[in-house]
Amino acid sequence: MLMSHLRELFAQTQFVRFWVSRLAGIMANQMLMVAVGWHMYDLTASAWDLGMVGLFQFVPALVMTLPAGQVADRFNRARIFAACMLTQAGVASLLLWATLSGHASRELILGLSVALGLARAFQMPAQQALTPLLVPRALLQRAIAVSSSGMEVAVISGPALGGLLYTTGASTVYVTCAVLMLVAFTLAVLIRYDFVPARKASSWGDVFAGLHFVWQRKVLLGATSLDLFAVLLGGATALLPIYAKDILHTGPVGLGLLRAAPAVGALTMSLVLTRWPLDRKVGPRLLMAVGVFGAATLVFGLSSSFWLSMVALAVTGAADNVSVVTRLTLTQLETPDEMRGRVAAVNSIFIGASNQLGEFESGVTAAAFGAVGSVVLGGVGSMLIALAWTRLFPDLAKRDRMT
Repeated sequence: MLMSHLRELFAQTQFVRFWVSRLAGIMANQMLMVAVGWHMYDLTASAWDLGMVGLFQFVPALVMTLPAGQVADRFNRARIFAACMLTQAGVASLLLWATLSGHASRELILGLSVALGLARAFQMPAQQALTPLLVPRALLQRAIAVSSSGMEVAVISGPALGGLLYTTGASTVYVTCAVLMLVAFTLAVLIRYDFVPARKASSWGDVFAGLHFVWQRKVLLGATSLDLFAVLLGGATALLPIYAKDILHTGPVGLGLLRAAPAVGALTMSLVLTRWPLDRKVGPRLLMAVGVFGAATLVFGLSSSFWLSMVALAVTGAADNVSVVTRLTLTQLETPDEMRGRVAAVNSIFIGASNQLGEFESGVTAAAFGAVGSVVLGGVGSMLIALAWTRLFPDLAKRDRMT
């Protein structure tokens, strides 16, 4: 049955082009992030500069995401996605030139990090709002699950491949990234769909319409904020090096496996949801998934066994995938097409804030209570959030079907 569902989905030519384009682009982006980080550290040997690379990407992405959502509603989303891929290919090409010519510098990398942040700001709303236009409504949940599978494969393999290629030199990684980004660009340019510009996105006063739309629809507000606070409190990724070295007593290879475990769990769950999409009790299962995420985070926090920690992290990834697929599907089905770009921009801001601020929260609480205390508090906090949201958002807690 799974193969028949996949054949039905992959018979959608435009979706396949977008899926492959997105897979190539995400893998190249993951490789590029690894190479840029290593390259900066090779140049400056400064942990501060490594943090600045992330900051120079995050700030422009945060500032420009809402305007980017309006752009996604006014212009062809496939062309916007293609332009983002071409921009990142240009960044990789500039880094290749700088490396080969000896002009690579701290300032150049930070400047190009701004370009990467801007590209991400426009890419996220466009790619989220594009999928519903490429598949029939009945296949949307499976399409989102399959898209999530591809993303997890890229997140697992991209950093590993980037690190492996970097052993032969930064230029090898930059060449590979540029080629993959150009492949993604070419496929995105070939995507065709019935493009109708949104009539209510013609002025900059409409930039905040996505926030207003989500705020008025409590199911969407509950689902989006649930994910924000759960990841904000329950994310343990920033503390994995401490766990690997001081608690689980493993080396860099073990750290790599720990980092990959959530993605493996998410990939497995996305395949399950492709075969058995959620049809009933959507709201309760979403809240349950967040509760399981918190419980698995708690188990990881208390574990001193490497393999139990791996399993716990895989469960967090699987539970988070249920949350992601359910939230995105609800958002796409509840949002009219002319608003999808701006609503996707709001979703992107929530995701970016939860990931970035979650790492900051983990660091602050770890400094105050230790790494174990930080993760345990985060896991308990995620479970409490799931319980609280059943009272705060009863429409979400009672939601039976996706539509």
